[in-house]
Amino acid sequence: MSENNMALVSKCMDILCKQVGIVDAERFIYIMRSDTFDYTKWQREHYDMISPEELDNAFEKYSEEHRFGGNKAEII
Repeated sequence: MSENNMALVSKCMDILCKQVGIVDAERFIYIMRSDTFDYTKWQREHYDMISPEELDNAFEKYSEEHRFGGNKAEII
């Protein structure tokens, strides 16, 4: 794995552990790696539950906060 990929994995794990704790972070990884988990299906279902207006607002907020390297936006 490249250094860039390792840095990304490390950063994401730090964020995940801070948000849900180490145990649930490990559970999340287990779920994501399981043979029965379909990320594409999950993503469709996840975004189907969000109204177009909510998505538009989230995209606009992200765009404003990341203009030329701005602040981090919250994940939907």
